[in-house]
Amino acid sequence: MVRLYERHRELGTLRDAFAECVAGAGQLVIVTGGPGVGKTELLHEFANAAGKAGARLLTAIGCPRERAEPMSAIRELLHSGELPTDVLEGSLQPDPEVNSASSTGYRTASSRLDHGGTQYAPETLLQAASAPILKLARERPLVISIDDAHLLDTQSLQTLLYLLRRIRNKRVMVICAGWEQSALPDPLIHDGLSRQPHRRVRLAPLSEQGVARMLAAQATEPLPAEISATYHQVTGGNPMLVHALLDDGTQFGTELGEPVPSIAYRQAVLACLYRGEPRHLSVARALAALGDYASAQTTALLLSTSPDAVQVVVDVLGSTGLLDGYRFRLPAAANAVLSDLDPAECSRLHGEIARLLYLDGAPAPVVTNHLMAAGQVDEPWGLSVLRLASEQALAADEVEQSTGYLRLALRESADEQERHTLSTALARAEWRVNPAAVTPHLEPLYQNVLAEDLDARDAATVVRHMLWQGETGLADEAVTALTSSLDPGDAHVLAEVEFVRHCFYGVPRVSHRGDLAKMATLERATSGKVNTLWATVALLVSGDVSAESVSQVTEALQSGQVSDLKLELTVISLLVIAFTGQAETAIEVCEALLSDSLRRGTTTWQALLLSVRAQVALLQGDLVTAEAKATEALELLNSRAWGVLIGLPLSTAIFANTAMGRHETTTHLLRRKVPDSMFNTVFGVQYLRARGHHYLSTERPFAALNDFETCGHLMRERNPDLQPLVPWRTDLAQANLRIGKTRVAKELAEEQVAQRHPLGTRTRAIALRVLAGTSQPRHRTALLRESIDLLQACGDRLELALAFADLSATHYELGDYARARLVARQAAQEAGDGEPQTAADGGVPQSDPVPTDSPAAPSPATAPSPSPATGPAATPVADSASLLSDAESRVAVLAALGYTNREISGRIHVTVSTVEQHLTRVYRKLNVASRTELPSKLLERQIPALPEHRSATDRRPRQHAVATKELPPLWRRLAL
Repeated sequence: MVRLYERHRELGTLRDAFAECVAGAGQLVIVTGGPGVGKTELLHEFANAAGKAGARLLTAIGCPRERAEPMSAIRELLHSGELPTDVLEGSLQPDPEVNSASSTGYRTASSRLDHGGTQYAPETLLQAASAPILKLARERPLVISIDDAHLLDTQSLQTLLYLLRRIRNKRVMVICAGWEQSALPDPLIHDGLSRQPHRRVRLAPLSEQGVARMLAAQATEPLPAEISATYHQVTGGNPMLVHALLDDGTQFGTELGEPVPSIAYRQAVLACLYRGEPRHLSVARALAALGDYASAQTTALLLSTSPDAVQVVVDVLGSTGLLDGYRFRLPAAANAVLSDLDPAECSRLHGEIARLLYLDGAPAPVVTNHLMAAGQVDEPWGLSVLRLASEQALAADEVEQSTGYLRLALRESADEQERHTLSTALARAEWRVNPAAVTPHLEPLYQNVLAEDLDARDAATVVRHMLWQGETGLADEAVTALTSSLDPGDAHVLAEVEFVRHCFYGVPRVSHRGDLAKMATLERATSGKVNTLWATVALLVSGDVSAESVSQVTEALQSGQVSDLKLELTVISLLVIAFTGQAETAIEVCEALLSDSLRRGTTTWQALLLSVRAQVALLQGDLVTAEAKATEALELLNSRAWGVLIGLPLSTAIFANTAMGRHETTTHLLRRKVPDSMFNTVFGVQYLRARGHHYLSTERPFAALNDFETCGHLMRERNPDLQPLVPWRTDLAQANLRIGKTRVAKELAEEQVAQRHPLGTRTRAIALRVLAGTSQPRHRTALLRESIDLLQACGDRLELALAFADLSATHYELGDYARARLVARQAAQEAGDGEPQTAADGGVPQSDPVPTDSPAAPSPATAPSPSPATGPAATPVADSASLLSDAESRVAVLAALGYTNREISGRIHVTVSTVEQHLTRVYRKLNVASRTELPSKLLERQIPALPEHRSATDRRPRQHAVATKELPPLWRRLAL
């Protein structure tokens, strides 16, 4: 039994009426209120009390499905009271005057009731139906309880009115419960019932306190006031809805919390509506479908009725707690109403709403949502609205919505050219999150591009996909077709496609289209500031580098967002900035764009930007970051989605793991399947270079030689313009040097050094180090010092450590042991964590090492003996760090490394005279007579070997994790 809350006054009214009934005065009580407010519970509660007081009960419930069945409610009343057979049959005699159409030959009233009568029951039938009921009242008080009386059939209502006119002095009490403001089907009967003397009981929704008492009865512990307030707000105080939410909330336990609508709530919502009139359900469905655009006017247009009629129903539904104004209090209620619709009816409803809202000028996304719900487009304007909404959704980074709109448009469109446009638009949207999903839309358009059936923008989209998949031959044909059909106003489209092909993928230009730099210059001159970022970057790649152009590219990226830029252009721009020696700027911009792409949910952008971040870290020698970012990028997209671009993060991961000595990890990475078409692009070249260096590090020089030779062939044949930026000659020189072909290695290194390019500083520095390895010791130092200068400028700490190590070994081979150790210490600092190692902590050996694996190493007999200053018993001089000023320390270290005064002045930007003055003070403070004594004296005094004038970017903690075995064995013995 459901417990009643806040119904004491109403029960009191029923009890008073019953008392008068017992005294012999017939009573009619009309109970009104919205569905679910407790009318049924109130009737049950009173019926139980009346039954205990000795009354006989007859009950009936109105039902929409039985509304067309005459006398169905009266039949239910007569059978509900378990009347004696003699009352039903013996007391009722057949009436020969009853209309034959009503009696159809049956001899008893009960038989006639089973088959009903005409639209208005004849008087004799009303007498027959009322007689047994009135007879029962002679024995004891009779209570007739009719729930949902507004759903009774007309004949039953007729009988009820006939009965009410005859109970004024009878012990009969009739209780009729129905919806508020619900009219009976026949106005004459409605008027007749209203004229009868009656009491009216109106059930209002529960107050917040009433809801709180309901919750308290269910809860195992006191609930916060906020919980009951929430339940009241979302139900409007409707007890049935509150009970449903309680059932849903406690289905997995007894603890109550915030309302969570589920199955019980959905059923309660539908029960509220189905117990009402059909128009109530129709209006509820319309309001649920209209959502925020619901109003009396719009709903009336949708249902072909009047706004006043709609408002009446809205008021009724509001009294149930379902609505707050024209909106459902909980979205779950609206969803329940819509999910109950037949699919065909739901489609029709949303299609009609879309039409009304379109004519009313509603925003495209609003109209489109209803077209999507309808699942079809019946009007010519529908496709254009879908395309507009798709563009707006994509601008708001709602990729799933955008693609959904385009798929519907594509399915509904019958025009071939329009379908091509929709397919490319769908591809552009899906590419942001999953490039693999693009292929089914664009592959069918390959032939259309070649046949010149697409406009410039759509053709460019297809060509970019061809390149992404490595279809470089098809891309060449497509560009040729695009050129022949190009409108002069679309020249920038062709230029951008050529830029992507040549600079991003490393695909050779089609010969008849001219030089890329010339095309870029022409584009900049003709289009002003529009689309000039790619042109500026193209000039930088071609070698036309200036501080102004680099600044322009940086500013363009810093002021742009992911939605405003093209990904290929962004990737190249960031790498160009890094290659100009501004790696920290590239990182800063890349991180900002990464944050933007993460916020926007553009997975493809995230993957490529992480790949760039990894590549820039590799250029800096930051192996840990390079490996981590490359791995993160590889995990974002599957191999199909990556296409040929998988070579970018994969090669970086291979390079980094190889340099850190993680050869098992590298082997696992090399097992990853890559598309064969990748080797038609620069990404394949990078992959081969990375694999070749892995082979070198694992003592397979001939396998490395093969990969490097393949790189050289691909670069010469496909993209000679980018050769200065891809050091395949240096790679090949290292492999030849490993197998003993020193002369070939020297020639290759010299060729690479000769390939001068403003963006090739790092490449030249590495080539100089390799070239030094092919030279005699006395010629190496100059080459290595030049390499070190270039590497310090470009910021590659790993390569710088290797160059220092080679220089240290060279000094040792030349017999300059103190300088060798000084340089070794500097190499250790570059390869380590950035903290200078000292003799005290074992970072540098206290005596000159005697390598036994170097052919140039002196024998123990000829090697110098440890001096007191450098022997094991040496004690650090107090306050050595403060002995020399910062400027003096910088000059002293550079002089000890072998730089001339003029070279030192150029490096630290002071005059030669200032250098000389600093050296004079250094000689005096350290008590040395010449430059040759500086290395040993600096070691003795533990003066930091790393110059303190490094830029702020150089002072960050280093994470190179250089594999020790990547450094020369002699250096390992010197430094460790």
